[in-house]
Amino acid sequence: MICRNCGTEIADKAIVCFRCGTGTTDPVRRPATVRPRRGRVLPLVAMVLLVLLGLFLGQAGGTVVPDGYRLGAAFGIVTAIVVLAVRTFRRR
Repeated sequence: MICRNCGTEIADKAIVCFRCGTGTTDPVRRPATVRPRRGRVLPLVAMVLLVLLGLFLGQAGGTVVPDGYRLGAAFGIVTAIVVLAVRTFRRR
């Protein structure tokens, strides 16, 4: 058999060329394709919208928790923190 890279004669059962190291057969598996990372703008916009929605619902509902904060605002802030935590600690 002749190496397809350097032209050296090698054994018929050889896996790689002893001179240049090129494989004698095509690889069985292809490398995984790398997906481009998504932008970080969308999660930030979503968190801001959640906070604003929570503030609006707190004002519209008029529900007050004991220390004076609107319940909807607290819900929006907690939801934004949870979304941020999930995005941060998610496996990449």
